[in-house]
Amino acid sequence: MNKQLLAIFGILLVVMGGAALLVFRQGETAKPAVTAQLGQPLLKGLKASDVANISIREPKQTLTLVKKDNRWTIAEKNGFAADLDKVTDLVVKSIELKAGQVEPVGEKDRARLNLAEAGKEGAATVVTFKAADGKVLAELLIGKKYFKKEPEGDSSKAQGDGRFVMLPADPKQVYIVADPLRVASASTGDWIAKDGFAIEKVKVLEVKPAEGADGYKIERVTDGIDWKLGGAPGQKLDVSRANAASYSLNKVEIEDLAAADAVTGLDKPTTITATTFDDLTYTLLVGKTEKDRTFVKVEVTGTPKREVTPSKPKPDEKADEKEKREKSEAEELKKFEERVAREKTLKDYVLVIQSRKLADTLKKRGELLEQKKPDEKKK
Repeated sequence: MNKQLLAIFGILLVVMGGAALLVFRQGETAKPAVTAQLGQPLLKGLKASDVANISIREPKQTLTLVKKDNRWTIAEKNGFAADLDKVTDLVVKSIELKAGQVEPVGEKDRARLNLAEAGKEGAATVVTFKAADGKVLAELLIGKKYFKKEPEGDSSKAQGDGRFVMLPADPKQVYIVADPLRVASASTGDWIAKDGFAIEKVKVLEVKPAEGADGYKIERVTDGIDWKLGGAPGQKLDVSRANAASYSLNKVEIEDLAAADAVTGLDKPTTITATTFDDLTYTLLVGKTEKDRTFVKVEVTGTPKREVTPSKPKPDEKADEKEKREKSEAEELKKFEERVAREKTLKDYVLVIQSRKLADTLKKRGELLEQKKPDEKKK
């Protein structure tokens, strides 16, 4: 090999080596840029104390949570109370989101991962956090759930190992976070405060169906089991069924609020009226039932007059123990009065509750009577 050929090979090696070094350096430059993002908060600077408005926009519906007078409400439901624990959970989880994996993404992949722009196929769920003055604090695009292993059956019902998310300011990168973010829903049923009403210490319970004569009225003179069936001479009331009719109203939770266009059946309702020993009257209008859920309107009238039975002091009760006991009794009374005040606000809404909660109360009159045993019928 002559000297000229050796020189040419030498030049080629230098050129190739330089190109390889350049590619290597570019790769090393890009890799640390992505690596540096791993484990870092996605919504940097977002503080829970600054958040006063949260918008959750799904392709077909939007829900807006608004902080008002130190409580969270749902704008689309006329300011109905939102579940504080769930709102807190969403804010805290969003603040804690960290990039577990970072990948480049194109338009087709965005649609496939349900991270496309609003109005396009495969659009993302968009969560926007705002301050009280309307300033946008942070925004997150939420896509499909991430699975380490493909689940069996319907993946939409599986919990997931994480979620594909994006930041609007960075449309060419997709992040995988460890939280499946199940709280990111625009369904009001997922956000309303479930506390409904609690009809306690019932004195008189009357049920009047919209049609027919199968209603009834039961009453008692003390808060015990001495129930009497009104207008029923010669008929014997089944006390256990009367108790069930009354006690099933002790705690009725709300599943959802009726949609504005819902056919509720409240134009011809069954009416339940319960008068309590606390001088309260609860009037429930019961509409139609759909898929084990019933439409109900409730109105509470009267001024609560509950007498808290003082707990018996110990023979050697000390001053601080007495103070603690009396404070507990006062708090119990205060909670009761606050609960009634909240219940009175429910009259402006059509509630959706589980049908089974009213099943014992809505029994027909004959079903509250003692049933004759088969051998008694033969006699």
